[in-house]
Amino acid sequence: MDLQLKGKSVLITGGSKGIGLACAKAFAAEGCRIYLAARDKDRLTQAARSLSGEVKTHSVDLRDGAALRRLAEECAGVDILVNNAGDIPGGTIEALDEAKWRHAWELKVFGFINLTRELYPRMKARKSGVIVNVIGMAGESHPFEYVCGAAANAGLAAFTKAMGKGSREHGVRVIGVHPPSTRTDRIITLMKTQAKAKFGDESRYEELMGNVIEPEQVGNTVCFLASPRAGQLSGVVLNMGA
Repeated sequence: MDLQLKGKSVLITGGSKGIGLACAKAFAAEGCRIYLAARDKDRLTQAARSLSGEVKTHSVDLRDGAALRRLAEECAGVDILVNNAGDIPGGTIEALDEAKWRHAWELKVFGFINLTRELYPRMKARKSGVIVNVIGMAGESHPFEYVCGAAANAGLAAFTKAMGKGSREHGVRVIGVHPPSTRTDRIITLMKTQAKAKFGDESRYEELMGNVIEPEQVGNTVCFLASPRAGQLSGVVLNMGA
């Protein structure tokens, strides 16, 4: 199926590995120009080499407001923004102090919000653009052992729906996806933390993995949602798992 994305430009945060890299591969296969943003410069370089077509990399810490604004300036004309970067740790509220909680939200919550704040007005002025937020099923399942992520994801889902409700009249779509457990290095680390909190034994993490999907499944879904094939969708968040 031709997703009618050839020639479009896409900025993907957290694009050097996992779901972000899978998204980049899906868009590159459709003939898009790719902008990858992540903190690790070496990993970004490796990711770019694995992609076909035009790829530019941006080594940036999205917790840094000035750096985030520079990224937005450098990618001001992108057609599609995929907000994906995040590293919220597992643990109960007793395990995460305020500093850890705020540090996590600076990237996953405020990173999504602030980059949208920068790029949405530019898309609105052009009357064209798509913003896809890769959030997570914890926003629906609300695990006790991942309370910081559950609260963050629920908030980002509401943010996505609120933005998408009003953006469409200006030619911009804002949509989201809730991936379930996805086979990445990060999810294994996260599940080990949850297993230690729940069972007292991190080696039992596989019991919490549930129906694990592959990063490519998320990447393909994000690519479709960003395409004109899904042009009627805005202000919705797709649950990819139960």
